[in-house]
Amino acid sequence: MKQCGDQILPGHISIKTQPSLYSLMRKDTTSLGNQRRSPPIHAPVVASIVQIYGGDLGRRYRLTEEITIGRDESNAVIVDLTTVSRRHARLFEKDGLWHVVDMESTNGTYVNGEETQDETRLSNGDLLKLGGAVFKFIEGGNIEALYHEEIYRLTILDGLTGVHNKRYFLEFLEREMTRSTRHGRPLSLAMVDIDHFKQVNDTYGHVTGDHILQSLARLISADMRRDELLARYGGEEFVFVLPETDSTQAELFCERIRRLVEKQVFEFDEKEIRVTISLGVVSMRQAFGLDDFIGAADEHLYMAKQAGRNQVIGDSAAPSSRSHTTTKTE
Repeated sequence: MKQCGDQILPGHISIKTQPSLYSLMRKDTTSLGNQRRSPPIHAPVVASIVQIYGGDLGRRYRLTEEITIGRDESNAVIVDLTTVSRRHARLFEKDGLWHVVDMESTNGTYVNGEETQDETRLSNGDLLKLGGAVFKFIEGGNIEALYHEEIYRLTILDGLTGVHNKRYFLEFLEREMTRSTRHGRPLSLAMVDIDHFKQVNDTYGHVTGDHILQSLARLISADMRRDELLARYGGEEFVFVLPETDSTQAELFCERIRRLVEKQVFEFDEKEIRVTISLGVVSMRQAFGLDDFIGAADEHLYMAKQAGRNQVIGDSAAPSSRSHTTTKTE
């Protein structure tokens, strides 16, 4: 791997020969004004890609000339993941604009969730997904500020799904617990697990599994209020924090989400896949500490899975709807 350049942050290096653009979460950059205007033909473009999922998180690669990304050591950007092809994608500058093109990879190259068929122009904030790796493309006059902002986002967001991560969830829940106790307001917590998700990965592959995690997060996010929190707890587990929501309301909400997911058909690579989820819900009690609250929700989740999966169990310790048999992926 040809590398040179300055040390940016501990473990964050620049690469002389590498315009690699791997992305998945795209942040709205309309407020950046003139940055998104096309530069003059052949004008020098200050651009980088930052790895935000899979491999070296937060690593930045400066784009100065054409590069390739892949698993093989001959690439300027090496991604040591089995889901990434030996020579996966090529990044190059044309007429002052950066482009990406797939190199007949096994799992394809995606820009903002859309598979690229031909060379695709890249814009500031684009997310580039190659197999199990995701990069974010950044460019513009204040690229250093954009880079450090992206590093901050990595501390609070999950790089694959774009929802908040476990670290942020714990801080958020602790604040809401304090508010709930101080003002005597209701607060509920739900733990969510995708049923038989290992079978999805084993049957269809991890790239398909990643797509389902992303799609599920988008599906649920669309039904959440602004003051509520959806976070990825780890693997195929998610959590809901529901302020101003008592146990009955929380169970009804979770049952609505359960039905929404059950009806959803996830399409990827010309395959249609169905999944179901199990949910454990609990409401805040005066004696709860942080670990107690999470532990109670996790216990209810375990009960839901033991009772047959694809159902909600709340404080009543009984399914919120009739027992459902888990539908296996198709």
